Amino acid sequence: MKAKLSCVVVDDEPLALELMASYVAKTPFLELAAKFASGVDALPYIIQNDADIVFLDIQMPELTGLELSRVIKNDRPKIIFTTAYESYALEGFKVDALDYLVKPISYSEFLRAAEKALRWYKSFSGEAEKDVPDSFFVKSSYKLIQVHLNQIKYIESVKDYLKICTDSEEGEIITLMSFKSIEQHLPSSSFIRIHRSFIVNINKIKAIERNRIIFGNVYIPISETYREQFNAFFEKRLLK
Repeated sequence: MKAKLSCVVVDDEPLALELMASYVAKTPFLELAAKFASGVDALPYIIQNDADIVFLDIQMPELTGLELSRVIKNDRPKIIFTTAYESYALEGFKVDALDYLVKPISYSEFLRAAEKALRWYKSFSGEAEKDVPDSFFVKSSYKLIQVHLNQIKYIESVKDYLKICTDSEEGEIITLMSFKSIEQHLPSSSFIRIHRSFIVNINKIKAIERNRIIFGNVYIPISETYREQFNAFFEKRLLK
């Protein structure tokens, strides 16, 4: 399966369209391929391109989301309906929609649906978690260093470099890479971006205090931009 699932967002309400597009943009395993304000405009693009997911409003003029989904009915793309009306749920599942989100849609609800799509595509492609490489190599100081995923605590962006902080003998590893390139090798089930300069391993977090994560004597802030994403990710592991 490819590194990210490509998404199309279709909604005739400008605010709803931008909100869903922003949700896609801040989800590590998704990428926004296109967005449209009508089903009529979206139809040619969806037919001609290989999108993985369509976040599709149901009640739209000219061509409704249900009508559009019947035209493109196939294993790909998968449809996740978005609507203000719960009464459409049954019709949505009749056309084999993957999920159904009722407005107003929170990021945590969006993320649950997106993760459902991710699981479906992993199953569709025959990919299992055990098939994900548990390490990779990076260049550092004229040598190649093997980095094991389960030893990474966090990754920090420092200008054009990355600082990979581990609990291995290597400690901190400095490498010339971008966040985008390294994110492709990090499983979204364990790693999450919490700041424009930090990615953390959720399994290595010992404590969270005042919107910051504590790693020994290092305090990493959870920025406002990524706070909702982090809270939605973390809430699934929070005992209440």
